[in-house]
Amino acid sequence: MDIKQLRAIVTVAEVGSVTRAAELLHLVQPAVTRQIRTLEEELGTSLFERTGQGMRLTEAGSVMVDRARRALAELERARAEVQPTPGRVTGIVTLGLLSSTTDLLAEPLVSAVARRHPDVRLRLLTAYSGHLQQWLDDGDLDLTLLYNLASTPSLNARPLVRERLWAVAPASAGLRDDRPVPFAQVGQNPLVMPTPGHALRNLIDAAAARAGADLNVIAETNSMRVQKRLVRAGHGWTVLPGLGIAEDARRGTVSAAPLSEPEVRRSIVLCAPRFQRTPLAVKVVAQELVRQIESAVELGKWPSAELSAGDGPDDSRRP
Repeated sequence: MDIKQLRAIVTVAEVGSVTRAAELLHLVQPAVTRQIRTLEEELGTSLFERTGQGMRLTEAGSVMVDRARRALAELERARAEVQPTPGRVTGIVTLGLLSSTTDLLAEPLVSAVARRHPDVRLRLLTAYSGHLQQWLDDGDLDLTLLYNLASTPSLNARPLVRERLWAVAPASAGLRDDRPVPFAQVGQNPLVMPTPGHALRNLIDAAAARAGADLNVIAETNSMRVQKRLVRAGHGWTVLPGLGIAEDARRGTVSAAPLSEPEVRRSIVLCAPRFQRTPLAVKVVAQELVRQIESAVELGKWPSAELSAGDGPDDSRRP
């Protein structure tokens, strides 16, 4: 098994065609076919099904391509780290951002990293907290923002921000940021909620239990964008972090107010694997991300948020 074979199966899997893969790899088609066949013979199983519509991965092929992508990514990172420009930080960093934070953080972070560390290549993946944690556990992320998570035996978590959750309603409801809404009032309305098991849904359900409120859930979704769209269309209210709806409220497409009775907060942390070497490129990206978050809170760009006191446990090993 060699790097050329790994590149061949990944490329064929992505484009679904040996001919197209050969063009992208600057090889002749028989060479790509031979690399795949040789690897299949070594593994003793078929990696692709040859169909009239192209090359389709088998179950074994899906496993192999997933592992091959990670191996190639690690080799690419190693090359960047061992062939540095003297006096400059180099490398590839894959960072996870919570969906609600991307509008605030992605562009300024990319700009700051490009300005201070032009030889660092930044890869941004966005999702909800549960997906990001899984990707971090699987080794697909170097570090990520998560929420309501403490340090674990495998992860180092640095608390960064605590922010309130807000009730979000159609503009006609007239909610205001200076008039917190009791949770019981929220529960009296039809609700568009995150799907069960979602970390945000867990927070909402726990708050409802403390308030003794029964939730009238009319729709559930794993998309914050869909939540807001359904609210704008008048289907009901929802609950979201203040950062996720700040721009919508400013434009007047929804109305929003902080939750009260009980007040509900989420804690955002920066997580990284505990037991592995942290490349310098990852460290400088983590530092820049923290700098951007602190600036956003101090300048009032992050509604109802406050910086966490201290850096949390394991300060000497924090990301």
